[in-house]
Amino acid sequence: MKLRNKLILSMSFMCVLFVIALAIALAGMKSARNQFERVMDEDQALLAAASDMYAQGLQMGQALRNIVLNPKNKAGYDNFNNSTKAFEEQAQIASRLTNAMPEVQKIFQDVSALRAKHAVVQAKAVALAADDQAAAIEVLNREETPIWREIRGKLLDFIKVKKTAVRATVQEMNESTQRSLAISVILGGVVLAAAAGLCVWLTRNVMRQLGGEPDHAAAVATRIAAGDLTVPVDTEAGDRASLMLAMKHMRDSLTSIVSAVRSSTATIATASTEIASGNLDLSSRTEQQASSLAETAAAMEKMTATVKQNADNARQANQLASAAANVAVKGGTVVSRVVETMGSINDSSKKVVDIIGVIDGIAFQTNILALNAAVEAARAGEQGRGFAVVASEVRNLAQRSASAAKEIKALIDDSVSKVNAGSELVDEAGTTMGEVVSSIQRVTDIMSEISAATGEQTAGLEQINHAIIEMDNVTQQNAALVEEAAAAAQAMQDQALNLEQTISVFKLDGASAMALPAARPAAAPRRTAPPARALRVTPQVTPKVPPQASGNDEWEEF
Repeated sequence: MKLRNKLILSMSFMCVLFVIALAIALAGMKSARNQFERVMDEDQALLAAASDMYAQGLQMGQALRNIVLNPKNKAGYDNFNNSTKAFEEQAQIASRLTNAMPEVQKIFQDVSALRAKHAVVQAKAVALAADDQAAAIEVLNREETPIWREIRGKLLDFIKVKKTAVRATVQEMNESTQRSLAISVILGGVVLAAAAGLCVWLTRNVMRQLGGEPDHAAAVATRIAAGDLTVPVDTEAGDRASLMLAMKHMRDSLTSIVSAVRSSTATIATASTEIASGNLDLSSRTEQQASSLAETAAAMEKMTATVKQNADNARQANQLASAAANVAVKGGTVVSRVVETMGSINDSSKKVVDIIGVIDGIAFQTNILALNAAVEAARAGEQGRGFAVVASEVRNLAQRSASAAKEIKALIDDSVSKVNAGSELVDEAGTTMGEVVSSIQRVTDIMSEISAATGEQTAGLEQINHAIIEMDNVTQQNAALVEEAAAAAQAMQDQALNLEQTISVFKLDGASAMALPAARPAAAPRRTAPPARALRVTPQVTPKVPPQASGNDEWEEF
């Protein structure tokens, strides 16, 4: 258990004992006070009321007799009325005080009943006193006096018994007070004994945990804090878990640690020097690698620009080939439409020839009809002469129509033959245009493949360029990190020297303060890495061959 908890428990136990003793004393005092208050508030008040009733009863009897002896005695009436009123008031007080005491209340109820009879007899005596004094005296002697004696007996008996009870109560209060005082004294002694025992127990426990005097422990801690590990730490026999024993173990552990640190400090200083030198060499090689990467990135930038321009030219050629293919497709479409139109014209010409044939047949039939009409008109003589003229004209028109139809038919036949020849030529042109369109489409496909391959080549070169630029950036960052590592190694070397000086303040058994270590080889001075060169490459139309690295610029592995 912790010392703090032990102290808290001990103080708590003492406080609990003190509270118990105080509570018992307060309980006894409270009981005595309650008894005293009951005696003063109830018993004494009830005794005072009974005594007043007795006194007022005597006063009533004396006043009543004065009235009987002298009915004109006004003072007697006043005394009688006042004493009667006072008796009733005290009777009411007694009745109120005895509400919780049935036996006592029974006594006062009997007194009240007798008082009621007594009042009637007194009123009777007062009434007789003015006219018949002897009768009034007779009433006093025979009736009033016996009732009053009975009332007085009950009151005096009650007063006697109550005084005895009050004395018993007072005696009980005294005894209770004495008991409470005795118990308080006993508990006080127990508390003092427990406090003394706890003090002895706590003292032994604290000394056992400290393992020695606190001043000695403070002196040992002060010397250890000052670096003196040769300070003796005295412990008692059988001590296994004291503060002094822990300080002794701490001194021994510090001695071992300081010895180990002293033996390792020189090794750390030498290692930090070697690390600083190696970091400087690494920084130099990293700078050379960064320079080579910068030149390679520049060459890749130029190559990427040239490939981009080739890709643009291939893309433009592809666009032109596509445009030519579209024009050829449109020409083929137009020729196809011309072929279809020529076919339609040929069909229309054939239909016109058929129509002309129909017209020629109609003209022939009309000519025959006109000839028949002329013959019939000739047979009719003079009457058919006009009809013969008309028939002649119709015949002439039919002949002319037939001649015109023949000429048109000849022209139509010639046109049909020429249209057939044109249709054949248009068919040949459509076939040729289809072959041209197919050839241009193949050229377009080839140009598309060339453009796609050039785009992929450009994307690949851009990725390579980005990768080289990223490698250059990383190399520059590595160079900066190497510089930081060199600085950190130098700082570690300085800290190692400081550690040696700090450890030297400790004093070990059999040796004085350790001398400062010999001067270590200083690390090579740090060289600041040059900043990375900005890559600015202007794209050119003709590709350039990237500069070749010379034999002296080969990368060094690190």
